[in-house]
Amino acid sequence: MVNLFFVIILAALILDFFLDVVANLLNLGALKLEPPAALRGVYDPEYYQRSQEYTRSATQFQLIAGTFNLGVLLSFWIAGGFNYLDLLVRGPGFAPIINGLLYFGVLLAAYAVLTLPFSVYATFVIEERFGFNRTTPRLFVIDRLKGLALVVLFGGPLLAGVLGLFEYAGRYAWIYAWGSVTLFSLFIAYVAPTWIMPLFNKFTPMASGGLRDAILKYAGSVNFPVKNIFIMDGSKRTSRANAFFTGFGRNKRIALFDTLIAQHTVAEMVAILAHEIGHYKKKHVLQGTIVSILHSGVMFFLLSVFVGSQGLYDAFSMEQPSVYAGLVFFGLLYTPLEMVLSIFFHMVSRTNERGADRFAGETIDEPASLVEALKKLSASNLSNLSPHPFYVFLNYSHPPLLERIQAIERTMKTHVFENKEQDQDRA
Repeated sequence: MVNLFFVIILAALILDFFLDVVANLLNLGALKLEPPAALRGVYDPEYYQRSQEYTRSATQFQLIAGTFNLGVLLSFWIAGGFNYLDLLVRGPGFAPIINGLLYFGVLLAAYAVLTLPFSVYATFVIEERFGFNRTTPRLFVIDRLKGLALVVLFGGPLLAGVLGLFEYAGRYAWIYAWGSVTLFSLFIAYVAPTWIMPLFNKFTPMASGGLRDAILKYAGSVNFPVKNIFIMDGSKRTSRANAFFTGFGRNKRIALFDTLIAQHTVAEMVAILAHEIGHYKKKHVLQGTIVSILHSGVMFFLLSVFVGSQGLYDAFSMEQPSVYAGLVFFGLLYTPLEMVLSIFFHMVSRTNERGADRFAGETIDEPASLVEALKKLSASNLSNLSPHPFYVFLNYSHPPLLERIQAIERTMKTHVFENKEQDQDRA
């Protein structure tokens, strides 16, 4: 008799892989010898060809890594590896929660070891070849050791709590787990700027000067209170530039990569931050938090439905069911829904990015500086200027550069027209 769970999970994994391959091949096929006419000022011809080469190299590497990951997962599954590992961790006779921690620990450790060569190659070959990497081997190792320590320190107790709730709390375990994970996530978001992020990067308060004054002046003009503006030493790992807001409440802060400051004018920096402030003013951050909480609630509810299904364990040839193995298998069963949700979330994200661009274009003194900032960011990141629409549909959290620029320019024209009407009314 065919196991329905086996069929669904296998079909979902293969479909996900197939769509990824198709999207990547279409994206490679969409590469052009010349940039779109409206974007010819972003790259000089030689640098444009370099961006195309980077897209090809990164895509080919992604296809190889994806094929390897799927092959290892299917081989481990078909060979009965999940059951063998379960028997191994049960051997010493520990309590179910300890068994669960061991089960997850071995799986995560094996995944980390198997994917380490890919991480090394991506960082020290591909990123190095195209001038992005500034990470030293020593820093690479230290980063991973710190990441491992954080997983053990925070992830271990959280996982133990979730396993314990599903093991002993009865029919409402999913609600308790949902609440616990939500509180934990909010706690991490609150403490990350002051406790966690400084473990990896140095955050230096921005000194007084023209840039700080311009940022504070703009923030005041849109009624956005800002006290903490920090410069982050992003250049010790990469030449890429970025800016972001993190935390909330008293721990909220603006962080600017030192590489960003080096590459942009004051007006462009204000435009970039205006975009980020736009996300707050448009409630995108709150929206994202609420959606994330609801998403985790749906996941825990569905987990409570399927974790007790014997068919799910039979699909993986398990001799004994367990909460921890059920959690792993449910993660794979959730793949079809996750694919659909990821597409939806990307659509929402692209809409929010347009809204933040529009906010910035309407509130800064020089809207054209936002266009110039986006062009510089794309050039510094060797971004593909002509991505295939299907690839964008599946993977892009931001609209492509040309679409963003055209939308900003429409906002600029509307803004000028409205200002003229206001001047005529006053006259």
